[in-house]
Amino acid sequence: MDTILYFLFTAAYIGLVIWGLSRQRSWNFMSFIYLVLLGLIYDNGMIALGKFIGEGPLLENLSLLRFWSHALLTPTLVLFSYGTLREAGVEWSRKRIIGVAVILYTVALIGIELLFETVGMELAVEKEYGVLRYVSADPASGPPIMVLLVSVVLIAAGAVLWKKRGWKWMLVGAVVMTIGSAVPIPVDSSAATNAFELFLLTTLVWTKVHLERRRHT
Repeated sequence: MDTILYFLFTAAYIGLVIWGLSRQRSWNFMSFIYLVLLGLIYDNGMIALGKFIGEGPLLENLSLLRFWSHALLTPTLVLFSYGTLREAGVEWSRKRIIGVAVILYTVALIGIELLFETVGMELAVEKEYGVLRYVSADPASGPPIMVLLVSVVLIAAGAVLWKKRGWKWMLVGAVVMTIGSAVPIPVDSSAATNAFELFLLTTLVWTKVHLERRRHT
């Protein structure tokens, strides 16, 4: 069952990329969302294909790339959040010092994830709910620091958009994702929680489409 879900998630993220690009009005900081989507396409696709590739060095190396793409690409959601505020016309977001701080913050998050989670990571095979994949042999007891700090930015930017422009969906997506990741779900699936991630990314692409359409009309 989980294999089917991961294939569906992969297809959904491909659909989000197509949807976003089909309504692309300009390239800006919000366009970093495509990097995140590509990372998620690879991540879900590799998990879906795991049992077809089979246990061994090939799948292990391909799986290691999942963690590296997560470390390098997920923090760019901070740049996306910054782009939403600029696109919405939030005045203080256009100050040079804010832009520099956002870039430094993003680089710091990448460094944190690489240093504490990714570099030197040992992988172990996991077979669960019909899925074969490689996971960290020494998983963290809680959510990674990088993910928490990215979530704070998404929630904060979403709140500003709601207050300044009446657009609530970015905030809703970020809050639902945060709660969904923190609360255990009593279902026999390792893929179910990924639905919250898909919901978040859908609201983010929707936010991009909405803001660009509004500015160009």
